[in-house]
Amino acid sequence: MVIGMDRSLRSARVANFVYFVLCGTLMGTWVVHIPAIEERVGISHATLGSLLVLLGLGAFTGMQVAGRLADRLGARVVLPVAGVLSSAAVVLPGLPRDPWMLAGALLVFGFCNGCLDVSMNAHAVHVEKAYNRPVMSAFHAMFSVGGVIASLIGAGTASVGMSPATGMATVGAVGIVTVLVPTRGLLPTTPAPAATAAESEETRAGKPRRAPGRIWILAALALMVMLSEGAANDWSALHLKDVLGAPASTAAVGYGTYAAAMTTGRLLADRVSGRFGPMAVLRYGAVTAAVGITIVAVSPWIWAAFAGWALFGLGLSGCVPQLFSAAGRADPSAAGANVSRVAGLGYLGMLSGPAVIGWLTHLVALNHTFVLLTLLCAITATAAGVLRTGSDRTRELARSSH
Repeated sequence: MVIGMDRSLRSARVANFVYFVLCGTLMGTWVVHIPAIEERVGISHATLGSLLVLLGLGAFTGMQVAGRLADRLGARVVLPVAGVLSSAAVVLPGLPRDPWMLAGALLVFGFCNGCLDVSMNAHAVHVEKAYNRPVMSAFHAMFSVGGVIASLIGAGTASVGMSPATGMATVGAVGIVTVLVPTRGLLPTTPAPAATAAESEETRAGKPRRAPGRIWILAALALMVMLSEGAANDWSALHLKDVLGAPASTAAVGYGTYAAAMTTGRLLADRVSGRFGPMAVLRYGAVTAAVGITIVAVSPWIWAAFAGWALFGLGLSGCVPQLFSAAGRADPSAAGANVSRVAGLGYLGMLSGPAVIGWLTHLVALNHTFVLLTLLCAITATAAGVLRTGSDRTRELARSSH
């Protein structure tokens, strides 16, 4: 009986790994084709920035819809459907030849990808609960692996002269097949009944259950952390090239250093969280990120900037998984809705991060704009107590007794 249960948990974990890799691959497929699509449609960087707002709006909407459906129907039902829709929709941005069509394509793709993002995180919450130990960070590391896969596929299709639409359609077709393979391994998650008569009355009336204030604090922290991630994604290479005068090849390696540190950190964060608790991962991770980005902001040396970006990625790596996990654990019967709130605001932060930094460059030098990220990381570290658990209190009492 125990052996069968262990096997089912392993199957569920492997299935979730597959969906995280898929989500990262689909989003990465859009990202690596942005230059070619921008050129074909004939739009400026500024127009593209405006269109990306629609991608974020679609994702935010999809997250809210999928979160509630996951609570009502179970993530096992919603996740495969969301995976198929997102795989089918990835080709849409590769088809338009005018800005209006591209706007509609990004809105639809964002919606479908948002559905996949939240449903796989909601299922991850159930897997983590069944394991009774942290496993969320490893899932997020697989999202990063998906981005690497997308970049390799994009380079390969471009080298043989394949059009963006054909390359994206190929990835989407493989994605649909991939979605269907691990579905039997998903946990049969179903929502628990509402805890109170008032909540039952709201549900019957079709009203969404109110999120507790703690969820919105988690969402605000996710927004700050993911805004920092988004800024690093778009500005790390430009910082090395434009501020420190590094050649383009060196600047690209700088971003790779940040991304590699983040992936490594996510692979290790579950063990750290299991030993020291999620609050410690968030607090000391945010402190590490603050130190790293401060080095980037003030250092005139390329080698120091590399070290700063690596520390920034390492520090941020475990923060978002802890916030998502805490949102899902807060109320198991509303795990999907709560994760959607935290992920939704976080996603908006990730998309707005590059724009905020870009706007600030009109006022101060690029490297000085990173002081904002230092401030956001410091606020996150200060507010990390929102993740305090009973185990944390036990550790604190044990330390004080010694």
